[in-house]
Amino acid sequence: MSIRPDQFQEVLEIPEGINITMKKHMMQFEGPLGKTFKSFRKIPVNVQVNEGKITLNAQGKKKKDYSILHTARSLIKNIFEGLTDGYTIKMKVVYAHFPVTVKVKDKIISIENFQGERAPRLTNIVGNTKVIPKGDDVVLTGEVWTDITQTAANIELKTKVKNKDHRVFLDGIYIYEKKKGIEK
Repeated sequence: MSIRPDQFQEVLEIPEGINITMKKHMMQFEGPLGKTFKSFRKIPVNVQVNEGKITLNAQGKKKKDYSILHTARSLIKNIFEGLTDGYTIKMKVVYAHFPVTVKVKDKIISIENFQGERAPRLTNIVGNTKVIPKGDDVVLTGEVWTDITQTAANIELKTKVKNKDHRVFLDGIYIYEKKKGIEK
């Protein structure tokens, strides 16, 4: 695969309602649903913001630089979508015998009575993610996709069954739906 030199530059249009400020390697995004930050310090891409456009330039001319450029583009596009529409992830609480309850207090999620354990399993909420337990469902909403998915992964990892046959012991909290848009 040969890559043309013009493919090492991407230009993104900034959607209406989103304001961007850039200070050194830190980008601040403000939109209708909130604001967020993204650091480009460790991503080897040159970023310039001017006149309603973001210009991304790769720092090298190899295939790896090409892929890093498109990763940066995808990160910015996800932030745009999140600030205009938001994201929702639905998780299902599955148990066979001991009823599991999920409670949220401040930035901590408490998973109680998992497999009859007396001590609750605790995990953190990442970023501005909102976690709402509804019976056997847990709904995660927010504007930053990486924060929501990391929170969902933390919940799944905390309810992982260890030292037992995972085909028989199916208890846990699992993702069953991901979608764009914030569910009320």
